[in-house]
Amino acid sequence: MAGVGSLNEEALKRKERLKALREKHVEQTDNNVNEEKERLPRPMFRSYKPESDSLKDSAKQAAKPIDVKESIKDQIEAGKTDHIVSEVDLSTLAPRKPDWDLKRDISKKLEKLERRTQRAIAELIRERLKANQEDLASVVMGEQTCRTDIPDDD
Repeated sequence: MAGVGSLNEEALKRKERLKALREKHVEQTDNNVNEEKERLPRPMFRSYKPESDSLKDSAKQAAKPIDVKESIKDQIEAGKTDHIVSEVDLSTLAPRKPDWDLKRDISKKLEKLERRTQRAIAELIRERLKANQEDLASVVMGEQTCRTDIPDDD
């Protein structure tokens, strides 16, 4: 029967601990309620003028405007600079053709094609010369003789 006595003692200890926890919890809730009352925000009246004396303390004071002329004086002076009209380039003001951007984008490709075209023309001339079995020197000499045969009308 010694086991029953120890169980009763343990039950009593448990009841005391639970009672202490309840009391602690009640104290904390009371403190929280008091703190919440202190923490509640007071109304701030910005544009409303309360009639009650108790609410007049919550009214916000009217704000005074700040003089900004001194702080922006440099900015105002910088904006008053005189622009010289004579230095304006008229070509920048002239309207552009509607396809100017297309020409700008294609110009690199056209340069590349122009080089290829010149190479192809030179190759065709070489092939024609080889087909006629004439060498370049005789053709050049023939052109010079033709030019010398033509009389000048000056």
